[in-house]
Formats: sequence, structure tokens, C-alpha cells
Amino acid sequence: MSPSTDTIYPVILPVSAVDQQRKGREKVKFLSRYARLALERSCVKSGLCLQFLPKDDQGVPLPVDGVYWSLSHKSAIVGGVAATLPVGLDLETVRPVKRALLARVADDAEWRLAGNRDAITFFRFWTAKEAVLKALGKGMAGLSRCRIVEIKTPTRMILTYDNLPWPVEHRWLGDHVAAIAVQQGTLVWSGTLSVDNLPCDGP
Repeated sequence: MSPSTDTIYPVILPVSAVDQQRKGREKVKFLSRYARLALERSCVKSGLCLQFLPKDDQGVPLPVDGVYWSLSHKSAIVGGVAATLPVGLDLETVRPVKRALLARVADDAEWRLAGNRDAITFFRFWTAKEAVLKALGKGMAGLSRCRIVEIKTPTRMILTYDNLPWPVEHRWLGDHVAAIAVQQGTLVWSGTLSVDNLPCDGP
């Protein structure tokens, strides 16, 4: 299979109830390894190869021979994606948030695009911005330069970073949300999503 920029395969895998009970460093190591499995599956589907996963001094993933990659994991879900152009993946669990965090993730103009300020919208905004920052290799210090400018559908929005547009696509998995930021290509979400009855519907 030859590498292509036309189709990108983010792979999302649920964590079993047994593995969710792991604690401390053991759990962190397990989730990291499991996220790498998702990345490996993304590579296979894309016809890409990543023999090692280098990072810079800030922990930012570095491309290998033109292959970009991104990982994310939470206690109950992990994901990975590889592509031939910058890409960012972020996962979050939707849960109640304090009002002070709403102002941190977006300003009033951005919130007006959504029409309401609830936890679902908060995590949609948060994952979208985090995915763009990951694709750019930026840390959270760049959050204020990343803005939501258009909400197209419940699963698609446009952001900008220093006025450069970044499309973001979301996938809803029960009480989890995944966001992918990539500037071109067709996304084909993949993974075994039946464990723990995680549905793939929108909110």
C-alpha cells in the first residue's frame, strides 16, 4: 500500500473495565503502550511506517521521514493517528466543569457561535484547540492564539491559529469526545468501539 495524504485513519480504542482499574505509574505505562497500538493500526491502514517515536525537549512529537503522528489517552479510551502532514489528536471525557474554566477555553465571541455554555460544548472547544496545538507542536501557552471562528455541524468546526485556518472534526464516543485537526484529507475513523458499550453517536 502506498502512502497517501488523501485519507487519514485515526484509530480509537476503548480500555477494558479491568485495565481501567490499574493505578499510578502502571496505569500510565499501560495507557501509553495501548495508545501506541492505536497508532500502529493507523500506520498500517495508511501504509505508513514509524519505527520509533521521537520527541523534542518539550515532549512534542517529531515527524519521522515525513510521517507525522499524534497520541492521546484517558482512563477509558486511547487513540493514535499517523499522516503525511501535520496532525493533532485529542481525547477527553465529558464531565461537569467549573464556570471559571469556560472563560479559559474561549471568549464571549467564541461562545456566541455555540449558543450555549455547557460541558459538551466546553470539551468540544477544548479538544479542538488542543488538537490544533498538537498539530502545530505548540504547548498550552499558545491557547490564546487559537480561536474558534465557525461551527459548521455538531462534528465539524473551523479554528484559526495566528489567522491560519485549521479544520477540526469530532467523533463522539459515549461520554468521550475525540478531535482531529488536519488541514486536508478525508478522515476515516477506525477502531474496536464495542468494549464497554461505547456508542459512536453524537451528543
